[in-house]
Amino acid sequence: MTVLPGLLLALAIAFAGQFLSVWIGVDLMGLPKSPISAIMMAILLGILIRNTLTLPAAVQPGIRFGLVRVLRFGIVLLGIRLSLGEAGAIGLQSLPVIIGSVSAALLIFTYLARKVGLSGRLGTLIAVGTSVCGATAIVATAPAIGAKDDEVSYSVACITLFGVIAMLVYPFAGHWIFSGDAFASGLFLGTSVHETAQVAGSGLVYQQYYDDPQTLDVATVTKLVRNLGMLVIIPLMSVMYHRNSTEGGEAPKWWTMIPLFVVGFACMSLIRTIGDSGELAFGMIPQETWQAIVGHTKDFAEVCLAVAMAAVGLGTSIKGLREIGMRPLAIGLFSALLVGGVSISLIKVLY
Repeated sequence: MTVLPGLLLALAIAFAGQFLSVWIGVDLMGLPKSPISAIMMAILLGILIRNTLTLPAAVQPGIRFGLVRVLRFGIVLLGIRLSLGEAGAIGLQSLPVIIGSVSAALLIFTYLARKVGLSGRLGTLIAVGTSVCGATAIVATAPAIGAKDDEVSYSVACITLFGVIAMLVYPFAGHWIFSGDAFASGLFLGTSVHETAQVAGSGLVYQQYYDDPQTLDVATVTKLVRNLGMLVIIPLMSVMYHRNSTEGGEAPKWWTMIPLFVVGFACMSLIRTIGDSGELAFGMIPQETWQAIVGHTKDFAEVCLAVAMAAVGLGTSIKGLREIGMRPLAIGLFSALLVGGVSISLIKVLY
């Protein structure tokens, strides 16, 4: 099936979010700049449409394409915002917070999951999804522990619910908790919001509300470093699970756990570094022209992310979340709050 119908729907919602942002903030409120985030409006519009209308099956491939392919392409393009040195410095600074928050979430959550009677498989899936990189980590871990389809669905639904809430709430919480410190807020978003899409969305919301692009840069790099934790966490959780279970499962090969968009982001940062290094970018492009290219690439990256955020909204089914039951949701909520609390504490202590 073609991806065009769903992709056009997500694009239309992204532009509608931009229109509503300007209409409410500038036209209705009379302000010089709208305080309403276009990204937030696109997400909420997508959720509203998904849960009030019956969407035809023809749009589903395009929605999925927007949520996966367009998102990853946008993340890759974001790499041009930073030189390789800047991206590397952010990554190194974020490591203590990443290691601390991921470790705390895994240890405490798996313990509590056993105490309240969740299956070992479901507890493991929610733990890796919350602490590492959302649905991607869940899907990668599921074969290693022999997880059932409904356990994968429940875990992804938990991550989606609390990730969307965090994406809309944490930008404002981070700004308040860290007194407007853009770097600390970016670390917080990058270590406490679950999915890469949700981190990008929360960073864009922060940028649009507080007019500070540093938070999006820091949040993105922090999340990409956190994603690489799959290389260690998934084999480790598989071993821990099989110590207490005789059920089968096959661990994925290590190279399949390296997100290619992380590599793409680094390549774009390298291109930016080389382009900025001389009087002529790459020995032939005037710096003025090169900076214009960089600016257009940044703008296109944000358009891609806006489409992906609309797809996030279109993929959020409230009915599906209600069917999970309260116990997994309660544990998922606690785990999300735990990761956020540990992240805040470490940032306050270390930075």
